[in-house]
Amino acid sequence: MIRYFGFIRTNARLLGFGMLLCLASSFGQTFFISLFSGEIRAEFGLSDGEFGAVYSMGTLASAFLLLWTGQLIDRVDLRVYIVAVFAGLGLAAVLMSVAQSVVLLVFIVFLLRQCGQGLPGHTAMTAMGRYFDQGRGKALSIAALGYPVGEALLPLAVVAAVAVTGWRESWGGIAIVLALVIVPLALLLLGDQKARHGAYIERMETAERDAAAGRTVAERSWTRAEVIRDARLYLVLPGLLAPSFIFTGLFFHQILIMVDIQGWSKTALAASYPVYAVTTVVASLLAGVAIDRFGAARLLPWFLWPQMLAVVVLISGADPVLLIPYMMLTGAGTGITHTLVSAFWPEVYGKRHLGAIRALATALMVFSSAASPVAMGVLFDLGFSLSAIGGMLIGYAVLGIALCTIAARLYLNDGRPAVTAA
Repeated sequence: MIRYFGFIRTNARLLGFGMLLCLASSFGQTFFISLFSGEIRAEFGLSDGEFGAVYSMGTLASAFLLLWTGQLIDRVDLRVYIVAVFAGLGLAAVLMSVAQSVVLLVFIVFLLRQCGQGLPGHTAMTAMGRYFDQGRGKALSIAALGYPVGEALLPLAVVAAVAVTGWRESWGGIAIVLALVIVPLALLLLGDQKARHGAYIERMETAERDAAAGRTVAERSWTRAEVIRDARLYLVLPGLLAPSFIFTGLFFHQILIMVDIQGWSKTALAASYPVYAVTTVVASLLAGVAIDRFGAARLLPWFLWPQMLAVVVLISGADPVLLIPYMMLTGAGTGITHTLVSAFWPEVYGKRHLGAIRALATALMVFSSAASPVAMGVLFDLGFSLSAIGGMLIGYAVLGIALCTIAARLYLNDGRPAVTAA
């Protein structure tokens, strides 16, 4: 813990930048938008299914575009990039405060998912992965704390704001907060980005010169095209995509599952979220330490275990006491996944093209998260029981663990990655 505090003191501004962007991504996350779902459906005359279709269209469009916008971070000044991202998010908030047509609503959801859910977190994790050679795991875990902070604080703020001003006015307030608080603070925390990026480029060029002179072994930086052609990627992808598929589907249908099927009260469900948030924070920090010590690739066979065990707990009975271990395991899985997956890409495939590689990974995770609510909803409509669907999810997790175990051995036997001690 002392080493963590020392690391934070030394790198406070850049770590704060990462946390702020992960927190700001909340404005485009499902949990945040769903807080307004009742008002949106009533205002536009949409059923649950129709709003779900609008949401899926915007999300899928965002995933497609992310393949291009995400890679721009490799070529555009980071300060310009984040201003553009938050300008898009601010535009979405302004439009939501005045929109009258469903067509415009689809575009708004697209902007929220692109400039909220997608690019701020992508930017934060790319920056942490790129600029931290030593202590990368800790940097990623600290930046990722912005996610549970948003999940813990913003719902209460939204409920209060809507009660006082109305739901449309609340979105106008979000646009003002982005313009007057988030953007200036992000630029302030980013500090002297020109000098930081220049030092990063110099390190990369020095390493390449040393490798060419035979003094060191070169750290290969893969292009996105090379990553796509790497057969090991297709072994590890099912496991890396499993958390977004499993937990998005379970959270999307949580009222049906927890309240209607399990018989747990909404009050008990709401009261369990602090357990989820605290466990997410602890797991993320511990994962950062483990990654710095062992490397992300070496931990691949283990990160899906909390997800799998959470589903096992969920389908093992209807006793309300099971909600606590379920939320603890869910939080542990979320915290570990955020940190490990973000550390995996620069560790295995290098940093020079990290933005393009992460854009591909993020887009695939968005597709996965868009597919699971639909897939689980269809299964429930067809009459499949929670136990049957849970069994399928457990089977998927077991398959992911097996494939990640094979992939980890292949990555490690290839001589990459090398873990840099913190």
